[in-house]
Amino acid sequence: MTGPQITFLPDGRRLHLNHGPIDLIVDAEGPGREAALADAARRFGTILDELVAELPRLRRPLDAQPFGGTTAQRMARAVAPFAEFVTPMAAVAGSVADEILSAMTRRTLTKAYVNNGGDIALHLAPGASFTAASPAGPVTIRHGDAARGLATSGWRGRSHSLGIADAVTVLARTAAEADAAATLIANAVDLPGHLSIKRTPARDLAPDSDLGDRPVTTGVGPLSPGDTATALAAGLAAARRYRMRNLILAASLTLNGQTVTTEEVLAHA
Repeated sequence: MTGPQITFLPDGRRLHLNHGPIDLIVDAEGPGREAALADAARRFGTILDELVAELPRLRRPLDAQPFGGTTAQRMARAVAPFAEFVTPMAAVAGSVADEILSAMTRRTLTKAYVNNGGDIALHLAPGASFTAASPAGPVTIRHGDAARGLATSGWRGRSHSLGIADAVTVLARTAAEADAAATLIANAVDLPGHLSIKRTPARDLAPDSDLGDRPVTTGVGPLSPGDTATALAAGLAAARRYRMRNLILAASLTLNGQTVTTEEVLAHA
């Protein structure tokens, strides 16, 4: 594996940070912009090695022993409130985004974001806003909103899923929290035993997967409107439970051309 790659995109403004599986787009506005981008690059240089050092434990359900690295600690905090099977890896992308953003916001900035493959951590000063694309349409987050993290998960995404959602987008207070919740809500969008759904043990696809022998979705065939509605209802019930517990702020779930949401905020752009 090569070391961290740090370059600007062709627009000359957005910073591209890549190291192994981590691929970030970073930008900021405000008088501290240049220093903040330098801070982001500096912190990025060590983050993957820190995660690799604790990877065996990060791939297992939480235990009582604390993690050493600050990114791993973010991952653990994000998944801890969910009373179901989940490992800290469910929050890795969002936690990396939060960690890099934290390094940047020591500077004076009006706006900043770290986009880790669609999992986004945000800093918004008064008057600032950020609009992101989502499968349900554009999502705008403003300074006065509680959300500072957005994440999307589904069976077609970068990580394996136990469910069949095409996409689940979540707004939460941090990117790590949004990432964990999106993963679990996407798992809940499901039709157990349906003949149109193909599954393979996660270990057969990735021997070191944190999902072990759990069957992950590898294909979704034709579904009736009723089947689609049933699967979405299961996911929406999970999203509403998390909303009632204040673990998320809003969620949008998409399957087979149908979309359901917990809050109108996901379509207010």
